[in-house]
Amino acid sequence: MFLVIGTVVVFACVLGGYAAMGGKLGVLWQPFEGIIIVGAAIGAFIIGNPKAVIGRTAKSFGHALKGPRHNKETYIELLSLMYQVFKLAKSKGMLALETHIENPDESDLFAQFPTFHNDHHFVTFMCDYLRMISLGTENPHEIESLMDEEIETHHHELAQVSGAVQTMADGLPALGIVAAVLGVIKTMGSITEPPEVLGKLIGGALVGTFLGVFIAYGFVGPVANMLNATYEAETKYYQCIKAGLLAYLAGHAPAVAIEFARKALLSDVRPTFYEVEEAVNELPAIQR
Repeated sequence: MFLVIGTVVVFACVLGGYAAMGGKLGVLWQPFEGIIIVGAAIGAFIIGNPKAVIGRTAKSFGHALKGPRHNKETYIELLSLMYQVFKLAKSKGMLALETHIENPDESDLFAQFPTFHNDHHFVTFMCDYLRMISLGTENPHEIESLMDEEIETHHHELAQVSGAVQTMADGLPALGIVAAVLGVIKTMGSITEPPEVLGKLIGGALVGTFLGVFIAYGFVGPVANMLNATYEAETKYYQCIKAGLLAYLAGHAPAVAIEFARKALLSDVRPTFYEVEEAVNELPAIQR
């Protein structure tokens, strides 16, 4: 939603301001200049990135449109899930989690929390470490080191996408100059034309520079920044799971363990202690 609003504001201010100064919008309609700039940018993007990054980038624009998908409600759900998991392990032992860990898709426990349950990556992350704990891994420092490595790898994969889009944004102004130079070359072939014709041709050539800067800083750069913010929020979800698991592994009670997890969240999505307490009090009785 904010991407759409921002796009409308950019167009309204730039084109509206130009028209208010007496500029003719028709002069800015230079489709072949746009083809040169955008086409060259896409080609350079394909040259400069491996297949995996190109594929992830193609899927990423939906993320930019939606923005970060985790809010206070989804984190309350996650904290409630961890409370149920830790309470079950505390009261009936880690072996009670085995059926849920090995078959998470069929787990009645995980099914109570649909946002978490519907994301394969988060489910796998939690189940992998719960399995390691159930198999006897008791050193929190070793688990933390392994979690950090996995989270860093995941973050690096996501950062490749936002970095690739930002690189495209950085190159667009230069490609705009390329289009402008080509326009000037075309104009020089008509140097004998009268001033009004030459003025139109030169103006059309300069539109290339305008388009390169406009697309770079008005759209592609902000999209890269939005993707980076979205992926940072995605990483924070993993870090919340990590904080809760490590606190439980260190021997804290379930209510204390999820408090560690809650404190790992950013203030704009962090539920209060009482909101979490109310949510866990409403959870159904644990069933093995």
